[in-house]
Amino acid sequence: MKLLLTSAGVKNDSIRDALVELLGKPIAESNALCIPTGGYGNPMGTPRGPWRFIAGQSDQPMADLGWKSLGVLELTALPSIGSSRWVPWVKETDVLLVNGGDALYLSHWMRESGLAELLPQLATTVWLSFSAGSMVLTPRIGHDFVGWKPPHERDDRALAVVDFGIFPHVDHPDLPENTMAAAAKWAEEIQCPAYAIDDDTAIKVVDGVVEVVSEGHWKLFNA
Repeated sequence: MKLLLTSAGVKNDSIRDALVELLGKPIAESNALCIPTGGYGNPMGTPRGPWRFIAGQSDQPMADLGWKSLGVLELTALPSIGSSRWVPWVKETDVLLVNGGDALYLSHWMRESGLAELLPQLATTVWLSFSAGSMVLTPRIGHDFVGWKPPHERDDRALAVVDFGIFPHVDHPDLPENTMAAAAKWAEEIQCPAYAIDDDTAIKVVDGVVEVVSEGHWKLFNA
């Protein structure tokens, strides 16, 4: 997959340009599937959150970018309909738009649905995500970010598609606890390369090559 891991969606022209580069064509010619699932796992979430994400009414620009087509892939529904139906939908889409919310809840349902197992086959598909939707691909999220707990697991491990961690929303005015100092302590815990990124920053990954795209501020720990 080609990854564009953001803190808060496509917030600026630099991130948008990176997205178009990954797609290899204009957004208006690209087909997208929304994955709202992570929003249901957030202990402070409500049903309005996933709706806002899908409808393009959230503060994280993704669904409202002007896609050729836009569908919904709800991971909790996939085990009941069978892979013969939903796998072709995923393989035919250009980009997966992944909601935030709770990273461990999303990780659980990516495994349960079979989407996690499918990811290595999606060489040309773009994964565009924000917050927990980005953290789900990391090795660990850090215990400070653990909300929902998987039924049979008691740690903070995610999918480890990438080999670095992500601390999103750094220095956000509405999240006074998300300071760069807090990110430094978090990085000590997870013990792998770790990026603290603000809402104007994204991490682009293609063929294992990592590039930071930013009009804001960020810091790499444990380099």
